[in-house]
Amino acid sequence: MPTGFVPPPYPYDRLDKAISLAAAHEGGAVDCSIGTPCDPPLPAVVAALGASGAERGYPASIGSVALRDAFRRWIARRWSIEVPASALAACIGTKEFVATLPQWLHLRRPDRDTVLHPAVAYPTYEMGATLAGCRAVAVPEAPGGGLDLAAIDPADAARALCLWVNSPSNPTGALDDLGAAAAWGRARGVPVFSDECYCEFTWQGSPRTILEHGLDGVVAVHSLSKRSNLAGVRVGCYAGDPDLVGYLSEVRKHAGMMVPGPAQAAGVVALDDDEHVAEQRARYRRRLDDCARVLSTWSGIEVPLPAGGFYLWIPVDDAWAFTERLAREGGAVVSPGEFYGEAAASYVRVAVVQPDDRLALFARRLGVA
Repeated sequence: MPTGFVPPPYPYDRLDKAISLAAAHEGGAVDCSIGTPCDPPLPAVVAALGASGAERGYPASIGSVALRDAFRRWIARRWSIEVPASALAACIGTKEFVATLPQWLHLRRPDRDTVLHPAVAYPTYEMGATLAGCRAVAVPEAPGGGLDLAAIDPADAARALCLWVNSPSNPTGALDDLGAAAAWGRARGVPVFSDECYCEFTWQGSPRTILEHGLDGVVAVHSLSKRSNLAGVRVGCYAGDPDLVGYLSEVRKHAGMMVPGPAQAAGVVALDDDEHVAEQRARYRRRLDDCARVLSTWSGIEVPLPAGGFYLWIPVDDAWAFTERLAREGGAVVSPGEFYGEAAASYVRVAVVQPDDRLALFARRLGVA
């Protein structure tokens, strides 16, 4: 019998042993393995979910005018960039956008079959290529963080459907040179897609977007999951090159990809409020500082703070041994670096998303005040 595609184990399913060790502690496991926001969303956003009256009709696949205008207003406030209405559309969060993009691009360019992505990265860039029957080619990290664009083989560039950049990076927190990525893509006719869902949590300098370097040949991808603690509501957008956005919005319309109407109404409220984002920034920065201190004291490893994002990216000798020891002694669950690529095997990622009292609990277990 022919054997087709067999999905690999989902990375977090491999943490069962660590979860069991952590759950044995009184008070249970403190889960810092997944970047799921645990703080409450804005009450007005929750109210909008139940009061929109949008649940009966089919929502527009590109997003309502109100939602698209709210995204455009946010981009204008954050970066003083005016994005035309034709150059922005909604998506159902951003993971589905990342995972399905290669098949839509390959349909348009069947002569190309390669997705370029960071070697240390969120695994969906690679999986999206696999699900489309395409090649995934990892781009190594430059010494200072970000992509080493000079390391891309010209033969791979000639076959590339797109280049993914992710800044701030999940998992490393590194900031990329988005202008250099945009210029690289334009010089080679390769669309550059910039995953910027952690941009509001940039610690070194101001938030950045690839759109600051022009719209031609680039698309920025944004989400409310991290910015507004709305991972369960699934609201995102993609904005940039009008031709690319127009093509993708049309093909996605045929696939029935629609953000639910109540979620779109909630997204408008979230996007128009910046105060709750500032409060969340302060929480994450405090947690990064506190958790870095706790883990440095306990492990004897100097835990660096990230340039962006809400993850600690810790260099270790044995990632699985560190993960299981932390679960056994502190009741905390973290992610071994190999979940994010072979080049990351000697790291662990700690998501500081749990409420303050839960993070304080594992600090007490470790004997660090």
